[in-house]
Amino acid sequence: MVDLRIIADKRAGAHFSADLGAEAIRAALAARGAARIILATGASQFDMLARLVVAPGIDWRKVTAFHLDEYVGLSDAHGASFRRYLRERFVAPLNGAPVLHEVDGQAADLAAECARLGALIEAAPIDVCFAGIGENAHLAFNDPPADFATEQSYIVVALDEACRRQQMGEGWFPTLNDVPARAISMSIRRIMASRKLILTAPDARKAQAARCALEGPVTPDCPASIIQRHADCTIVLDEASAALLSKRG
Repeated sequence: MVDLRIIADKRAGAHFSADLGAEAIRAALAARGAARIILATGASQFDMLARLVVAPGIDWRKVTAFHLDEYVGLSDAHGASFRRYLRERFVAPLNGAPVLHEVDGQAADLAAECARLGALIEAAPIDVCFAGIGENAHLAFNDPPADFATEQSYIVVALDEACRRQQMGEGWFPTLNDVPARAISMSIRRIMASRKLILTAPDARKAQAARCALEGPVTPDCPASIIQRHADCTIVLDEASAALLSKRG
């Protein structure tokens, strides 16, 4: 089931997502003595991560984190690198306490890197996945038409033009030609295997994607529509991204 939350203030919505996720992390720590999470990157996650890393009552030494994706061939020194993003916004503020299993988009053998990550993430369930929705309704870098069937946890994907234009539009790259054409991405099935999904998707540019994800059919042509089949999913929108919805809860 999907719990739709429309929170007019974008920053407040991000804080809501962080607080909800922190509650799930604390519950996992209390129940099992450890927690495993998935983190997204990108502009929609700035305020969420800033709030999450100061959440009270979490022993981050007992938390293991994975991230959703990374560009193929992009140096971790590049400003758009998701490894760099999480080192700066997640690992550093917590003084290196959590374990972060990074996706190495520069690996010489991409299939081996996908297998390595798959073995790590499949070792135990994921307690909470923090994610967003792309302008083309992608989840992670699973652009339409997404592969709903693969059993692999991480796959190499081609990025479509809409996705690449979003990355340029958000200021990560100066031109479209600078945006890598491929990425390693967590698969749809692996994302959906998380016990809890928390999606944060503000801004008017996400409105069409939010509508197809929540009100359209479940289809690979709208990858985020798969969340309709998740048992515990919360999606946090602002007024702009919720503007095209015919139902508001």
